[in-house]
Amino acid sequence: MRTLLHLALTMLSVFAGAATAQDLRSFIDSETPSLVGTYKDIHAHPELSHGEAHTSGILATALREAGFTVTERVGRYSDGSQAYGVVGILKNGAGPTLMIRADMDALPIVEETGLPYASHVTAKNANGETVGVMHACGHDVHTTVLIGTARAMAAMKSQWHGTLMLVGQPSEETVDGAKAMLGDHLYERFGRPDRIIGLHDWNQQAAGTVGIRGGPIYASDTSIDVVIRGIGSHGANPQSGRDPITLAALYITQIQTIVSREEDPQDPTVVTVGSIHGGTKRNIIPDTVKLELTTRSYTDKSREVVIQGLKEMAAGISASAGLPPDKAATVTVLEDESAPAVYNDPAQTEGVKATLVKTFGAENVIEIPRKMGSEDVGVFALPNHKIPLTYFDLGAMDPTKLAAAKAAGKILPGAHTSRFEPLPEPTLRTGVTAMTAVALSLLQ
Repeated sequence: MRTLLHLALTMLSVFAGAATAQDLRSFIDSETPSLVGTYKDIHAHPELSHGEAHTSGILATALREAGFTVTERVGRYSDGSQAYGVVGILKNGAGPTLMIRADMDALPIVEETGLPYASHVTAKNANGETVGVMHACGHDVHTTVLIGTARAMAAMKSQWHGTLMLVGQPSEETVDGAKAMLGDHLYERFGRPDRIIGLHDWNQQAAGTVGIRGGPIYASDTSIDVVIRGIGSHGANPQSGRDPITLAALYITQIQTIVSREEDPQDPTVVTVGSIHGGTKRNIIPDTVKLELTTRSYTDKSREVVIQGLKEMAAGISASAGLPPDKAATVTVLEDESAPAVYNDPAQTEGVKATLVKTFGAENVIEIPRKMGSEDVGVFALPNHKIPLTYFDLGAMDPTKLAAAKAAGKILPGAHTSRFEPLPEPTLRTGVTAMTAVALSLLQ
C-alpha cells in the first residue's frame, strides 16, 4: 500500500513539475516581446552611477504593476546623497525570504555597436567632463530580467511560499551601490534575506546557456589613489626640480613586480593603473602626478601584500629622488570604492545548478572558471558569507557569431567595450526562465 501511495505521489509530483515548467515557458513566451521593448528603452537611455533616475523609475513602475510593494530612493552614499535603489517586496505566506538582485548603472563609454537602439547619450562625469554613456556591462539585461522574473513569480504564486525581495541596485560600476543600500538600513527596513541570487551576462557564452561555479567566483576590487610628488620647474631645466612624471613612470613599472615577485603565484592578483593625470603644458615640469589604480585578489593576504607593496615602493621612489617629507608620495585606499570577493555558497549553488540542468539540459549549463573581474553583490552576503549567495552567468552572444569568432580564434567584444552587443530575445528569455526556475526551487 505504501509503495503504491509513494508511486502515486511521485507521479503527481512529476506531472505537477511538468505542468509548472510548461506554464513558466508559456508565460515567458507571452512576456518576451514586452521585455525586449523594455530592454531597448533602458539600453538607449543609459545613466551613469549615482544618477539612475530613469532606469530606477522603469523598474519601480514595473514592480508595482506586478503587485509588489515598492520603495524607491533606497541607499545613502558616504557624502550623504540619496541613491536610486529600488526594493520590491511580495509576501506569499510563511516561508523563507529570497533576495534577487540586479544592478542598473551604465559606463562612460561611447557606443559603437551601430544598433538601431544604440545609445547616443552624453553626460557629465564626476570630474565635470562630457562623456558618452553606454550599457557596456549588461546591466540593462540584468534589470530587464528582474522585471520579467517579478512578473513570472507574481503569476505563479500558487507554486511558492515565502517572501520575495527584489533589489534594483545603483552604482555597481563605482562599487559603492550595495554599501549605500546597506548603509541606508536595507535589512533593518525590509528584512534580512535567507538567501540571495543574481546573474551577470557574459560574452563568451551563447544566448540560451548559463554558467555556474561554487566557491570563489569574482575577485575582490580595491580602488587606490597614488599621488607622486616632485618639484616643478621649466621643462628646459629639469635639473632645477624633481620630475614627478619620470618618477611616476618608474613607479608604474616597479609595482608590477608586486604580482610577479611578492605574491604567491598560486594566489591570482592584478595591479592595474587605469588613469594617470599630470602636467598642463609640454614645457612645464609639474609638481604632482595622480595615478588611479584597481587591484584584484581573492584573499585578504594577497590584498594586503599589494597595499603594502604600493606604499613601500611609493616611499622608495620619493626617497630615491631626495624629496623632503612633505613631498613624499601618498597611497590612499578608497574603501567606499572597494568590494570583497564574491563567494558562491557551495551547497546552495549545487542546488541551483541542479535546477538549471533540469530546466535547460546539462549541455546548456557550463562549469565556468573564476574571474578576476569584480562585483559588489558580495557585499549583500555580509562579512564571512553570512547569507548564502549564488551568482551565475547568463550567455548573451549570438550563437552564430560566437561560433564564427571561436573558429577564427577570436573573442567577441565583451563587457566594458564600446561594441558589447548582447542578443536581446534569447538572452532575456533564458535569463527570466533561469531566475524564475531557481527562485521557485528555493521558495518551495
